[in-house]
Amino acid sequence: MNIEEIRFGVEIETIGRERGTVARAIQSVVGGEVTHVGGNGSFDPWTVLDSKNRMWTVVADASLTSVPANLRAEVVSPILSYDDIPELQDVVRAVRKCGTQVDEKCGLHVHLSHPDITPKALANLAKIIYKQQDIIYAALGVDGQRMERYCKPIDPAFIERITRNPPRTFYQLNKQWYGRYVENPQRYDSSRYSILNYNGYFLRGAVELRAYAGSLHAGRVKSVVLFSMALLARAMNCKGASAKQRKYEPASAKYDFRVFLISALKMNGPDFKTARAHLLRLMPGDSAWKYGRPAPKVKKPVSDSANPMEVCCGVN
Repeated sequence: MNIEEIRFGVEIETIGRERGTVARAIQSVVGGEVTHVGGNGSFDPWTVLDSKNRMWTVVADASLTSVPANLRAEVVSPILSYDDIPELQDVVRAVRKCGTQVDEKCGLHVHLSHPDITPKALANLAKIIYKQQDIIYAALGVDGQRMERYCKPIDPAFIERITRNPPRTFYQLNKQWYGRYVENPQRYDSSRYSILNYNGYFLRGAVELRAYAGSLHAGRVKSVVLFSMALLARAMNCKGASAKQRKYEPASAKYDFRVFLISALKMNGPDFKTARAHLLRLMPGDSAWKYGRPAPKVKKPVSDSANPMEVCCGVN
């Protein structure tokens, strides 16, 4: 299974501009019609039906408390494909150009789906992320407050359950995720506030990754989308995955994460060069040397008093 086969969607939280302004910025890229749906609910949605008959939505987000309610806007994309990434980047640029901003409260969520996804693949994905969890948090710059509230570490009890009894059905995986079988998951179930959200999968058939900080940098948005897709591709392609957690070592962090991106996730080559640069930018250490570039060897100088012939030929 190739990364290009995965479908994705994004939610980008922003502040500083009214939702109608943000919707019209999106329209300037994707075309179509802007509609203020409004209504009595708290989301106050604006929609953009683009030229491909896909729906982009701009809604309010109550968690963005640093600005008045009318200046909180969350951009929700339709289901997109690998080939849509350049257009998504243009949308991000247009939204930034209209005057929106992000602060420490803003997040970026990536949703992933594939028609052939299996319970085994989702168990693999959870184990892969759990194993690399500390280094992923460091690479993404997730602060303690955000980690405690909106993207908590994966529950070790869930990892223990899927490791002890690998799920063969989605019914089993559902029981393992919630600790009991939940037939009708609720949108705001507490289990959703995790770096990896399977409540979203049981609700609408898409996995959600929630650790990304809000960004209006088109290159960084592309990098986290590609990283998310590569994680799912790895989980679907591998026969099994280890859940033994890797210890985070600042001295070798940049090297370790680069190896993970290239060797495990296959994010190698020129197509991923910029994405790797963005994902490694916060990491300490050296990307090419595990414990830093070794100091160059200093050649021992030849004594001025030595006879050149003796040095060369070993004459004593």
